[in-house]
Amino acid sequence: MRMRKSGFTLIELLVVIAIIAVLIALLVPAVQKVREAAARAQCQNNLKQIGLALHNYHDTYKVLPPGGCADTAPWGAGNGWGSSWMVFILPYIEQNALYSRWDFKTASGGSGSGYTNPNNRGLSNNLVINMYKCPSGNLPIIMGNNVMTADYACVAGAVNGLIPGYTETRTAGCSSGGSCGAGGAMYGCSKQNLLSISDGTSNTMLVAEVSAGIRDSSNNPIAEAGTTCYRPGGPYGWTMGTSQTTAGPSGDRLFNSTTVRYGVGVLSGYSNGSGGIGTDSSQNYPIGSNHTGGANCVLGDGSVRFMTSSITTDQLARAATRDDGQVINLN
Repeated sequence: MRMRKSGFTLIELLVVIAIIAVLIALLVPAVQKVREAAARAQCQNNLKQIGLALHNYHDTYKVLPPGGCADTAPWGAGNGWGSSWMVFILPYIEQNALYSRWDFKTASGGSGSGYTNPNNRGLSNNLVINMYKCPSGNLPIIMGNNVMTADYACVAGAVNGLIPGYTETRTAGCSSGGSCGAGGAMYGCSKQNLLSISDGTSNTMLVAEVSAGIRDSSNNPIAEAGTTCYRPGGPYGWTMGTSQTTAGPSGDRLFNSTTVRYGVGVLSGYSNGSGGIGTDSSQNYPIGSNHTGGANCVLGDGSVRFMTSSITTDQLARAATRDDGQVINLN
């Protein structure tokens, strides 16, 4: 009598394969959800550390850092292009060595600072500061000029007309279609003390997330000439500030900043930069991210909030403004 060999029949094998396929189908979304939750938590931690750095800067100088300015450290009295707020807080994010080598130039010093200074280009060449990057960001870390682009921008204010009766913006020179504000807490050559934020520090944004790319009306990514994408830092990366020397809405451009013009996550429908965000420094780059349902920001009290896409543009504009007299809800 022959013994029957043990093994799977074809039907049993197909059933096992089907069960494995179902388990994978259930597991993949769960893994993706866990991964995104971790990325969102890391992004919030980045902003928490940035908020602490801003407060430590404020403790030292009794004002918040400017959004950018022509450089005589820590703000503008010189000429030429200067550094961004992200350069000014380097000592407070454990980047003292980099800051100590940074080349700030005054009126008698020549070529300015930020990206325009060749010494600083050498220091920042292919350098990545992880605190300035969101793990969920889908945009290039290093641009064509071998400089890192940041996923966070300071909030300079909101464009005229979003808040009835409130005027604090002007069209920025050399930045077609963009408007630069000064109604927020960090703008060109600003020297805002936290106590001067009359709306309250818990109601006013300092820095917000800009980690998702903008798209055209057909939902295709669009890029600025000479770069791979539009960014608030333009093609010059995280170090670039502005060339202005007096506080107020910039007649130039203010890099690594945004003036609220659109709602959270309004990332499509653009024809090009001049169609509404401003070329080069992208003055009105929309606040947005690849996190589901909204984007992160840090408020004047140092707390980090997740702004949902359902927040109205009016509420967002008021959150971007330090003295409009309204208490807002960012959710």
